[in-house]
Amino acid sequence: MYRQSNPSDITVAVVGPGAIGTTVAAMLHEVGRTPLLCGRTARDQLWLQDGDRRIGVPGPVLTDPSRCDRRVDLIFLAVKATQNAAAAPWLAALSGPRTVVCALQNGVEQVDSLAPHYPQGRIVPAVVWFPAQAQADGSVRLRAPARLTVPDTPDAGVVAEALRGTRCAIELVADFRTVAWRKLLQNAVAGLMALTQRRSGMFARPDISGLALAYLREALAVARAEGAALGDEVPQAILDQFQSSPPDLGTSILGDRQAGRPLEWDIRNGVIARRGRAHGLPTPISDIVVPLLAAASDGPG
Repeated sequence: MYRQSNPSDITVAVVGPGAIGTTVAAMLHEVGRTPLLCGRTARDQLWLQDGDRRIGVPGPVLTDPSRCDRRVDLIFLAVKATQNAAAAPWLAALSGPRTVVCALQNGVEQVDSLAPHYPQGRIVPAVVWFPAQAQADGSVRLRAPARLTVPDTPDAGVVAEALRGTRCAIELVADFRTVAWRKLLQNAVAGLMALTQRRSGMFARPDISGLALAYLREALAVARAEGAALGDEVPQAILDQFQSSPPDLGTSILGDRQAGRPLEWDIRNGVIARRGRAHGLPTPISDIVVPLLAAASDGPG
């Protein structure tokens, strides 16, 4: 594993200080490793509400990459995959020859989707396991302990070292493919929340739980064809997780739908149908869900 004498020696930037980016920035700031903040909206400070703790991360949030003359060792990229092209100027401005980019993004195609915008190639995909939600006052509410999973590679060691000693737990795994596909199943079924514009409480309905379980089993077959080592119990376990969540718990794709923003329908849902076709697997539920999400995101109408 990568090791420096002091994790504070690793310079860090967070590009995209939304819900996930704010959480990671707050975890770093708590231990004296305040990152450089870069985004679309100028702000003097970020706020994270974590239980009884309210953590302020000092800014400013920089908004013009052409005026940034700093290079960092590690970039946490916390924008949606649909915003990678827009974030490319920040990656160019902040990167030196050995800079690592950790993609805090959904899906199983982070490296492929980011590579055209970061030709240096030191990209670490990550699975984000914590629910963080933007609030009306601009702050972020963290509803569970922060945790990331990354592949066990030398570049990922830089990420683990930067977060060492923070309250953001990080796990390095040999079989990252399996972990990423399990999270994708969870994200895919959350797409139903965007279609209904309802929160987790909707999974208490027998008709919705039945549909969700069938969709998860369809996705599981594709995940296994892709090499993920997931057992038969996974669909029910994911459904149980939604049913045991607070009924008002939302998800990022639901928030995007309600705000009228583009949806990550392709990387979260379309990928199941695409990879299914490549393996000759039927995906009848995806074939209905994906066009509905695409139309909800992109129109016309």
